[in-house]
Amino acid sequence: MSEDTEHHEYEVVVVGGGPAGMTAALYSTRLGHQTAVVSRGGGRAAMMQEVHNLLGVREETSGAEFLGIGQEQLEEYGCDQHRDMVTSCSRTEDERFRLSGNSADYEADRVVLATGFNDVRPEPPLPRTGRGLHYCLHCDAHMFVGESVYVMGHSESAAHVAGIMLNFTDEVDLLTRGDDPEWSDDTGGILERHPIDVIEEDVTGVQNGEDGWLKALEFEDGTVREYKGGFAMYGAEYNNGLARELGCDINDDGTIEVGDHGETSVEGVYAVGDCTPGHNQIPVALGQGAKAGIHVHFQLRDFPRDPDELDEFGPVRSDEVPGIPDELLEQAVDFHTYGE
Repeated sequence: MSEDTEHHEYEVVVVGGGPAGMTAALYSTRLGHQTAVVSRGGGRAAMMQEVHNLLGVREETSGAEFLGIGQEQLEEYGCDQHRDMVTSCSRTEDERFRLSGNSADYEADRVVLATGFNDVRPEPPLPRTGRGLHYCLHCDAHMFVGESVYVMGHSESAAHVAGIMLNFTDEVDLLTRGDDPEWSDDTGGILERHPIDVIEEDVTGVQNGEDGWLKALEFEDGTVREYKGGFAMYGAEYNNGLARELGCDINDDGTIEVGDHGETSVEGVYAVGDCTPGHNQIPVALGQGAKAGIHVHFQLRDFPRDPDELDEFGPVRSDEVPGIPDELLEQAVDFHTYGE
């Protein structure tokens, strides 16, 4: 750290500004801990044209709008937000965590990693993301009920998703795009006994309607097939570099290993959202963030003191409470307008 680098100290630093990270920060802040979110911006949620499967949020709400409201809420509660890219992390001599970003350094007692993952995109030509090219089956399958749908990929998961889409429509094509199938013989047998067309030719062109939605795909054999949309199944690249640097256990698929409340194998480090195992859904991410935020509070809160501390320091004096920092206390008082 150079002398010119900005330095910020917090009780909790959340790396990642998606639904999971912001929820962890929301709980941590409201429970009285100086908290910051450090986010590089973007992410899967920000790219969503519409938010699905989130009770109380209407379909016409975009991902950017949804996240923007969350950022406003965090600011109102007193959570600091930094637009920065954290590039490395380490432990300090006093067992805190130091996170080094492109713009500043951050120290914290607890770190929550909400670094997500990147969908592996197939080679172009491709439909527009969110307008015919989709990655989340559970989010978007409902959009294609009764429509002609493709599944793009050559893996076991691609074949599995093609089968699942038969629950929503009777027109499903599996596009291997010239790649040799990697699914098992058993899976191949299952495909043969379902009304799924396996198209081996590569895609050479995309036709969109005036509204930007996909109309059809063109193939190298000269055929044109109409589709309303479909799913690309080429896996994910998990953003687990910071977790690895801190010594967290990583699963075989690249996800960060966590406990019931987002605890990693490194004490004081949590992971939530799409960088952890499970369904990549906003409601799931919100729950994970909430559980981690509450668990962080259990670890950091001042009161009630343990019997050993009471024996060492004596009874808690009235001038020692409340435990919430002065700036957050003032923010909370200003936030609430009971009786006004």
